[in-house]
Amino acid sequence: MDLAIVIVNYNTRDLLRECLASVYGSQGEFSCEVWVVDNASTDDSAEMVAAEFPQAHLIRSEVNGGYSYANNLALREILDLGCHIPSYVLLLNSDTLLPPSALADMLAFMGGHPEAGAAGPRLVRASGELDLACRRSFPTPINSFYKLFGLSRLFPHSPRFARYNLTFLDPDETVEVDSVAGSFMMVCREAIQQVGLLDESFFMYGEDLDWAYRMKAAGWKVYYNAEVRVLHYKGESSKQSRKAHYEFYRAMYIFYQKHYRATTPLCLHWLIVGGIALRGGLAMLQELIRSCQGTFARSGGQG
Repeated sequence: MDLAIVIVNYNTRDLLRECLASVYGSQGEFSCEVWVVDNASTDDSAEMVAAEFPQAHLIRSEVNGGYSYANNLALREILDLGCHIPSYVLLLNSDTLLPPSALADMLAFMGGHPEAGAAGPRLVRASGELDLACRRSFPTPINSFYKLFGLSRLFPHSPRFARYNLTFLDPDETVEVDSVAGSFMMVCREAIQQVGLLDESFFMYGEDLDWAYRMKAAGWKVYYNAEVRVLHYKGESSKQSRKAHYEFYRAMYIFYQKHYRATTPLCLHWLIVGGIALRGGLAMLQELIRSCQGTFARSGGQG
């Protein structure tokens, strides 16, 4: 087998159907199998997969243990296939749509770059805009500082201030980066065997950055391939969860503590921790206000 595809789903049945149809409609001379891990959805997603895509390996998780947890359920099965272990594994979000040649083109890219531990395509939002998460620098203390305090937004073309999302780079340029997005992350089998599975400390967000960090620390490279375009609706699973905003900033804190805390000066440490707490707190407050407004509107304004 050339490729194993892992799709984690949480309450995105209709998008998952479209995603799977695009996967099975892929063209090219390669072999692949699909694992769908349903994270305790309540919208009959698993039933849809079983009925309409019986060729897929369906894993029904009894709990929503998060993105890393769900991916690892499938990765353990894949790595236990013995002589049938695929050359590459693709983490793919359920809210993506693949053009027919995307998988073949990405496999060809990986084959032409044996030093690549992971690679990702140009992810494009429904609006046509680039999904900025598809090529990233690691959130080092200084990059996180620029992001948290708005300097990356104020100076998007600055190689210094805009390193968090690399907005100073040409989207048409294929380039080595620190990380690509777990929404479409093709990973070399040997890299997984060397660095291990995803860190389940990350519930959602940050696990792709951490995986890429460990790969690069082990000597692998990570690439953004601008030649392949994939549509990413983005946020369709996370909008089902009120934990999303909290988990984004929690992931930032976990990554910082794991990889940078020991070498960060105390003054910068407190600025970063304070910035994460402030931005995370504001995001949670905004979510609470929206939730209260929605409840009020559904009640017809009755006290």
